[in-house]
Amino acid sequence: MKLRSLALAVAVLGSSGCMIGPDYARPQIDTPEAYRFEPGQVAETADSQWWQQYNDPVLDQLISDSLASNWNVQIAAANVEAAAGILTTTRAPIFPQLGYGAESGRARYTESGDGAVTPGTVNPQSFNQAAFTASWEIDLWGRIRRQTEAAQANLLATEEARRGVILTLVSGVANGYLQLRGLDEQLDVSKKTLDVYDQSLKYFELQFKYGQTSEMTVAQASSQYETAAAQIPLIEQQIVQLENALSLLAGRNPGPIPRGKTLAELSAPKIPAGLPSQLLERRPDILQAEQQLIAANAQIGAAKALYFPSISLTGAFGGSSSELSDVFNGSAKSWNFTGTVIGPIFTAGLISGQVAQAEANQKAALANYQQTIQAAFGDVSNALSARESLLRQVASQQRKVDALRNYAKLARLQYDGGYAPYSTVLQAEQDLFPAELTLAQRTADNAAALANIYKAMGGGWVDKAAAQTLPVSAAMPAADQPQAAEAQ
Repeated sequence: MKLRSLALAVAVLGSSGCMIGPDYARPQIDTPEAYRFEPGQVAETADSQWWQQYNDPVLDQLISDSLASNWNVQIAAANVEAAAGILTTTRAPIFPQLGYGAESGRARYTESGDGAVTPGTVNPQSFNQAAFTASWEIDLWGRIRRQTEAAQANLLATEEARRGVILTLVSGVANGYLQLRGLDEQLDVSKKTLDVYDQSLKYFELQFKYGQTSEMTVAQASSQYETAAAQIPLIEQQIVQLENALSLLAGRNPGPIPRGKTLAELSAPKIPAGLPSQLLERRPDILQAEQQLIAANAQIGAAKALYFPSISLTGAFGGSSSELSDVFNGSAKSWNFTGTVIGPIFTAGLISGQVAQAEANQKAALANYQQTIQAAFGDVSNALSARESLLRQVASQQRKVDALRNYAKLARLQYDGGYAPYSTVLQAEQDLFPAELTLAQRTADNAAALANIYKAMGGGWVDKAAAQTLPVSAAMPAADQPQAAEAQ
């Protein structure tokens, strides 16, 4: 009766014991009230699959394929499974551990001398023993609970790292596809320009043949043609490299990428709404850094708990018999119950060094958390500023291209009428060609800028994208979810 009362008292004490070390509290963060380049019109689209707003089924399918087959996503999912296993292993000692043991053998003892066996004793004799064992380390000071808290935070950090991979993947695929369409447009401009230059070269070669123009004019037209011709293989090489990169993101061998709508046909996604303070809950890298801070904070308590004694209970119950069939049925029963207290007296800095290390790690994790937040604000500001700047650049470049086209047309008319040398036409067309290439590039950059804004702001769209990836088989225990929410 006394033994049961003692066990019950110890169990209550172990489950309600104090936890050494600081409890986590989110640091005070100085967040700006608004973004520096906040646009005038925004939409509540941070939780939507924003890439579908481009209205290009080919892009949608490419992103779906990448989410389903990307190797980095699968590696990140495996890391989550490993972290879940570590959490299960770490928190296991907080519960009683049950086991069993068995031993069977045969022995012969001496029958003469001082150590002789008693006459009439069976010699040699068999022995068989079996027992159930139990052990429990009472987490009186919270060392195991702090380690479990750290392991759980590391699991959540690993999950946020997986979400970060998904965020980067989706925005990277969208960005790459839009840049690919920009290169396609540049290639189309180059080929059309080359056709025009080819017709001009053939025309001047024919004129030179009949003495109606100089060889210098033919040389100028030939130089112009070769300049455009040299640009085409460069663009084609960039297209192949970008196609291979997108194929690898989709988890398949390098190869061609199907095309959908042109840049002019794509719809522009709306800019997502959101306050700077909401970034703390939307960006996976910020959430990951905070969970790493929580883990580092818990490790301080785990290290400080080593200063206090460790209390453990062990016990065994079983039986023994010379016959294997009578191990559990025979009258020879055995049991034992042991309580053990182990504590440090002098460790030559072994424990204090671990505490100092844990506290230093917590300071580094705090600095990393604050740095990650500031970097995130910078990403959003840069993305919004780039979008605003690119809108103006595209409009300005379009006006420049329109003016150069008109200039080239007038120069050609003056040359045909004999009022201007061919060098005037050459200069006009030489200015127009790179301007058209630049316009195609800026248009692609402008379309991709919206993808960069969604990447910088994060949001619930990451979870919608994650739903299209392979499921993580080792899910977090349901009992840990409320604790994670409280920790945040």
